[in-house]
Amino acid sequence: MPVTIGGKPESTFADPIGLLSDCHRRIERFLGVLVQLGTQAHGGALTDAQRASLETALRYFREAAPKHTADEEQTLFPRLRSLNRPELGALLERVDSLENDHALADQHHSVVDRLGQAWLAVGSLAPADAARFSELVQGLTDLYRAHIAVEESEVFPAAAAVLAQSEREAMGSEMAARRGARRLP
Repeated sequence: MPVTIGGKPESTFADPIGLLSDCHRRIERFLGVLVQLGTQAHGGALTDAQRASLETALRYFREAAPKHTADEEQTLFPRLRSLNRPELGALLERVDSLENDHALADQHHSVVDRLGQAWLAVGSLAPADAARFSELVQGLTDLYRAHIAVEESEVFPAAAAVLAQSEREAMGSEMAARRGARRLP
């Protein structure tokens, strides 16, 4: 991961909840790239730098973002549900909604990827496809803005408060395994 001077250091698998938030920053950054490309290039010819940015952003959402979704849906959310604590009832309803967001985002990313790959292959998009690309990435931006706000203001703080250290360690190990990495302290 790139280092930003003066920025918050990246979390490690020892802090899986922090790692989830770090993933959100990457999602926001790569969505911003897609929005900017749609606005600047309008489906037209891409410069070498724009082309590289598009390839990188599409690859992120095709390869890395699904791991983040799995981190939430297979690692975090089931742990919260298994606690069977009445005070988490409203939060768990929000979790159900977040899973619906993931499904919708996946559908939109699939179309964005198809359009982006066509853009890279052909060198331009038809006006209707360029408009659809921009519409979808703006919709994803809006969806993620609300989605991330719920996770970071409600779900992640609750998880940090109610999950035992051993559960957070197990989460970190699962997340590392999902990436083919060794869990580091």
